[in-house]
Amino acid sequence: MLEITDIPVEGYERVRRAVDSSRGLHAIIAVHSTVLGPALGGMRMWPYRSVEEAKTDVLRLARGMTYKAACAGLDLGGGKSVIIGKPEDKTPALFEAMGDFVQSFEGTYITAEDVNTKVEDMGHVAKRTRFVAGLAGKSG
Repeated sequence: MLEITDIPVEGYERVRRAVDSSRGLHAIIAVHSTVLGPALGGMRMWPYRSVEEAKTDVLRLARGMTYKAACAGLDLGGGKSVIIGKPEDKTPALFEAMGDFVQSFEGTYITAEDVNTKVEDMGHVAKRTRFVAGLAGKSG
């Protein structure tokens, strides 16, 4: 069962943590800004040493995506997601759980591949949410 917890962080619109032990998911999504449009940012999988380390990473990455989109003149905001885990532990069920987590943002966050995730993984995420970019069979 997917358990989602809000994490209040000043200066961010929404930060949430999700745990689904049965599907092997432990993740954080941060939405820094949706002023220009929905937050876009990749999904990173990394063996963080702690939840705090993962949170620090996702916050800095989400903020960076806000500035990146603005500098590029895109109608997008900034967000990011991180999965706490080793890439060799990936399963379709884990990414489907992540899809449920992305869906809980109801379109304010759009994900794509990033470090240690691939188009194939995003295909599993897309089984549970339509808020996924980079599914055309090419690396984003």
